[in-house]
Amino acid sequence: MFLRRNRKVHAGERYDYWTLVESVRTSRGPRQRVVATIGKLPGLDEEVRVGWEHIEDVLAGRVKQQDLLRTEPDPPQWATIDVSRLRVERQRWFGNVFLALALWRRLKLDRFFDEIMPKGREEIPWNTMACILTLARFCEPSSELQVADFWYGKTALDDLLGVPPEKVNDDRLYRGLDEILPHKDDLFRHFQQVYGELFGANFDLLLYDVTSTYFEGRMLGNPQARRGYSRDGRPDCVQVCIALVVTTEGFPLAYEVFDGNRADVTTVEEIVDYMRSKYGHERRTWVMDRGMVSEENLEMLRTCGASYLVGTPKSMLKRFERELLAQDWIHIEPGVEVKLCAAPDGTAETYVLCRSPQRGEKERAMRTRQIDKLEAALKTLETRFGATRSPLRDKTKAERRIGALLQRYSRAARLYDVFVEELDDNIYAGKKQLSLRVIRHNERREWAELADGAYLLRTNLLGYGAEELWRIYIGLTEIEDSFRISKHDLGLRPLYHRKEDRTQAHILVCFLSLVMWRTLQQWMSGCGLGEAPRKLLEEMAEVRSLDVILPTAAGPHLRLRVVSRPENHLAILLQRLGLFLPNKGKSIENVVEKIVPKITTSCGKDPLFTS
Repeated sequence: MFLRRNRKVHAGERYDYWTLVESVRTSRGPRQRVVATIGKLPGLDEEVRVGWEHIEDVLAGRVKQQDLLRTEPDPPQWATIDVSRLRVERQRWFGNVFLALALWRRLKLDRFFDEIMPKGREEIPWNTMACILTLARFCEPSSELQVADFWYGKTALDDLLGVPPEKVNDDRLYRGLDEILPHKDDLFRHFQQVYGELFGANFDLLLYDVTSTYFEGRMLGNPQARRGYSRDGRPDCVQVCIALVVTTEGFPLAYEVFDGNRADVTTVEEIVDYMRSKYGHERRTWVMDRGMVSEENLEMLRTCGASYLVGTPKSMLKRFERELLAQDWIHIEPGVEVKLCAAPDGTAETYVLCRSPQRGEKERAMRTRQIDKLEAALKTLETRFGATRSPLRDKTKAERRIGALLQRYSRAARLYDVFVEELDDNIYAGKKQLSLRVIRHNERREWAELADGAYLLRTNLLGYGAEELWRIYIGLTEIEDSFRISKHDLGLRPLYHRKEDRTQAHILVCFLSLVMWRTLQQWMSGCGLGEAPRKLLEEMAEVRSLDVILPTAAGPHLRLRVVSRPENHLAILLQRLGLFLPNKGKSIENVVEKIVPKITTSCGKDPLFTS
């Protein structure tokens, strides 16, 4: 007996079915007789068709060797199953860690740590611990204790990495932090090479900015933890400052950690020297906001042959009052006007005057609101000076109140001069009566309204138009977005580590996660899927790995480790990304090494990752 595949086409539709045929002897010789029709399934599903096609091989004992990539299913294995006792065990997160591990390997971080951290006597290699720390920070930011006690055991990383959950503990994770910190500078050079290979990144134009992140605790053991200007609105906490350098595409290139009370303007020379020592002395252009600008820094950049495009303090607009009043503005996009201006002192620098009417209306409304509140507060204070009952006669106390009012309404404070005077002809209880003298500077208010929504850029670049220079400067939004991602999505703040080295290592892991985040953004953007990695990770987390327990009639149970099939919308996303999930669990520990996701540039040109 044997199986015969039958196919016929009717009305343009193909029908496939199988028949069981036996050979019989007749008076006219051997003949074939159909014993049974096994199936007649129009539009057979691919998986069903492949399974039926292998029945003949299974009956003949010809079993095909397993394909790790699962491009075709294994030949079916037959057993009698007790369906009433079927159950599912060991459900784990798979999709999000699978995606993160693919990013880790595409950035060649597995090879980097394997080469730079050779295996010694440790039971779990340190390069594997570096991977676990970074993937945990990328997928679900939490403490090392949380990762060891809860998160790792709920993921499929034990299958993908071969590290059982009982081997991942907080001590091993903390020691992993200590091991990866000395390789920070080597990582920066590695990323420069990888960015060039995968994305064709250009390092001639660098964006630079500084942020801060605060600690929970007194941090007496960390000399860098100081009180300073807090970007997080936590002046009550000690902090450190983080200086970040990124490319124009938004890829993080390097960072440095400074004391929490370090002024931004004092960090520029150190960062420029650091980049020159690590990446050579090629001519580069630095883009920075006005908080980094000083004449000493600009002179230093000119001396070392670098170019710059920086913001300027608001006070410099006064030197361009005539240009502000002129009408020769260039409209480059809705709500933005620019013009080129020559340097007032005749130097080779170029200034770009920028203006946004919408921003000007907002600033004007905010100042008007503060003026009204300050006028009302001064009127109330003046009433208290002349009160006949319990008048305010302490000059020092009155000046403190005025100082607090001017600080609260800082936008309006520069338009007023307020003085507290004593009257000699009116003495009560040994103290002179006070009076309030307010000088309102209307000319300052007129200038403030003219300068609303305007800002000034300064550069020594030649051959660029006003629009092009403005767009380069607006690239600083990329570094601001990196700060937001690091703090909100990757859990950079607050810091709980007490030691200086552990704090540095925590920031390094967050930096690695930021690199993976930006790579995923580029991947999604090139595939037309937007730029929201957190949403994709949440969707991928719905893909689980699980063990299906099949009780057999013979007695022993069959345990099949499988990956759940994604929903239709997620399957479409994975197809667009060129990312293929394994369809059989016993090969999932090898499949990530075989998959090379297909990533294209945001312009839709040549693929960056080829499959």
